[in-house]
Amino acid sequence: MFGIGTLPDLLRLAVLPVLAWTAVRDVRTRRVPNVVWYPLAALGLVLLAWELVGHLPPETVFDRLYLIRVGVSVCLVVPLSYLFWRLGGFGGADAKALMVFAILLPTFPSYTLAGTEFPLAATRLGVFSMTILTNTVIVGLAYPLFLAVRNLADGEFEFPISFVGRRVSVASLSTAHGRLFESPEGITRNGLDLDALRMYLRWRGLTFADLLADPEALRDPASIDETFDPTDGAVHRAATDGGTSADFDGDGETVDAAGGDAPGDDGREADPDASLDDPWGAARFLDSIEGTAYGTSPEKLRGGLDLVTSRESVWISPGIPFLVPMFVGLVVAFVYGDVLFGVLGALGIV
Repeated sequence: MFGIGTLPDLLRLAVLPVLAWTAVRDVRTRRVPNVVWYPLAALGLVLLAWELVGHLPPETVFDRLYLIRVGVSVCLVVPLSYLFWRLGGFGGADAKALMVFAILLPTFPSYTLAGTEFPLAATRLGVFSMTILTNTVIVGLAYPLFLAVRNLADGEFEFPISFVGRRVSVASLSTAHGRLFESPEGITRNGLDLDALRMYLRWRGLTFADLLADPEALRDPASIDETFDPTDGAVHRAATDGGTSADFDGDGETVDAAGGDAPGDDGREADPDASLDDPWGAARFLDSIEGTAYGTSPEKLRGGLDLVTSRESVWISPGIPFLVPMFVGLVVAFVYGDVLFGVLGALGIV
């Protein structure tokens, strides 16, 4: 013991400042670099090996319980995290964070401060990574209520959309996250991804101000002469999303659409007749990039552009920056323990 806890448990506290930083990044940019998780995963493997030495061979009940809990954490939480990511339940950074927790925090740590032992409430299962996951889900369930209260305070409450979306000005879309909750046909949960919209504008070298100033002219695909690196549409790369256009957006080289330098561009001259069937040059944009721009189709992109150029404000689905409730759930897990187990215990169910 080191007064407060064992050395491995004290080293595990390093996850708190790292996850706090990733939560801030998630709010601001919805992007977290992969390199963040490597040191934590390495630390988890080292600490896991350290503790396994003390429990092998499993001669006592405590040894066997430890191995079972580690097995559940690694063999259940890691596959679940990957499955949820593949199903679209949460993003890649969220899945990687949970996988790291499965290795770094497989069993409940123990800390003693002022004679009080933390976490306050453990579970019979004793798998700390599962506790973090359930706490995260419980905290995340409060997000719709937060949106509803915010919309009510803004005087924009509409049931039920106010629980899952918020109305924003079109001018603010350059720094907004999520996807449009509307299409020209009405409310939809499958609207245009705002990252895809930013990718399109950067590809054309336009700002939102340019788009709103003369949408009719820009709707003509013949107005596209020079194209640029679309980047990935992230907010933190918004060098051309301000008030003036730029020939270079700070993230990629300027490319000539007729010269064959853009990704997927074969250098052929555009067909004038074909351009009549491609308002906004949406199909041309998607053909010129790798991938699908977050599942965007030409029709969806055209509909989104028509919508934002004909409205002053739109409903968007901002999505949940999942690392924020995950950080809160982690802090609660370290201090209190398992919220779900505590509630079920208070109800006499467990």
